[in-house]
Amino acid sequence: MTAMDQLIERCIKGERKAQRELYDLFSAKMFVVALRYTKARQEAEDILQESFIKVFDRIKGFTKKAKLETWIHKIVINTALNNNRGKLYMFPMSDVEVLTENEDDEMIISAYSLDELLEMIRELPTGCQVIFNLFAIEGYNHREIAKKLNISAGTSKSQYARAKMLLQKRLKKESVHYG
Repeated sequence: MTAMDQLIERCIKGERKAQRELYDLFSAKMFVVALRYTKARQEAEDILQESFIKVFDRIKGFTKKAKLETWIHKIVINTALNNNRGKLYMFPMSDVEVLTENEDDEMIISAYSLDELLEMIRELPTGCQVIFNLFAIEGYNHREIAKKLNISAGTSKSQYARAKMLLQKRLKKESVHYG
């Protein structure tokens, strides 16, 4: 039995020290995940706490088919999505312009740190932010996103396109000011 398996078993038994160890092991990474789906640090902290409560409540059901980190990651995403459910405003498809990608966009993006880019993503309208994160960062396809958010795949695609458009405008505006 690995050290991780032992830690999981101790968490299943409800040992507070083991739960603290598990929290300390994964909380920093999971906070970053929660932060991608919120506008404020406090909201991300609330999502993190709620997620770990769910982790400890459900750890008996962890089947070890996936890595523990992946399982916790999914709980954090689902908690963040539930937190955002009433806040998701979807823009009409007619508002989305056709986007063209070019080398200039890549050069503009490479001029920013990851933290700066993540901050720009956090400033997107909530619906765009959530769908951009799910598609571009988490790797879900539009059908999966549609199912998770109870929207159409077309709406997911249009929100993603709108998010990209808003980010491109912001990046170009910033590069004019600072470039």
